[in-house]
Amino acid sequence: MAKSKKKSKSAAKQSSKWIFWIIGVFSLCILGLILIGNAPKKGANFDYKGQPYLGKESAPVQIVEFGDYKCPVCKNFNKSFFPQIEKDFINTGKAKFYFMNYPFINVDSTRAAAFAETVYQELGNGAFWKFHELLYSKQPEDAKYEKIDVYTESFLADVLREATNDAQTEKVVKAFQQNKAKAALDKDESYVTKLGINSTPTLFVNGKEFKGNTMEDFKKMVEEAAKEKEK
Repeated sequence: MAKSKKKSKSAAKQSSKWIFWIIGVFSLCILGLILIGNAPKKGANFDYKGQPYLGKESAPVQIVEFGDYKCPVCKNFNKSFFPQIEKDFINTGKAKFYFMNYPFINVDSTRAAAFAETVYQELGNGAFWKFHELLYSKQPEDAKYEKIDVYTESFLADVLREATNDAQTEKVVKAFQQNKAKAALDKDESYVTKLGINSTPTLFVNGKEFKGNTMEDFKKMVEEAAKEKEK
């Protein structure tokens, strides 16, 4: 009995130490989570390879737009906001401008994004941007269209035919039907998930999300990013 009691007291002592150790580790974990939560957030780590862009290769600033071809706000951005970006930063060699897809409005948002990616893969950067601009210009004005399948394959092919020719259009359509753009589109959408993007257009400057409201806010952010690169 004496041995039995001794074992019991030893076990209780060890159990007490074990509980104390668990509490200590748990406290450290909580402290670690607090410190991580308060740590400054790093910018997004984009892989720009294989992404359509405008601008000089040597430009120090990378601007990324996440957009949906059915989004009316994106259309307005492309019409009113983008030309100023092009004038002040792309044409001056200060920035490269990339477009990445976040197709969320309807099934044909995804179809349009995949078709545009196929244009880029099959015909190159120049043809992509011609198609990109033309497709936004043809976005219907009526808000009801958002629930209607507007961007059919034949519609997209007709738009591309205006920007290129029949032979190039057929080449893209064939590749599109083979789903060759899937990996590129998946790559864009993986960023959407990782970064928690929930609206379009969403802009990033050298990996940091633009949170401002005006063109002046945006200019300031780009200029600051350029200065950071010079350091």
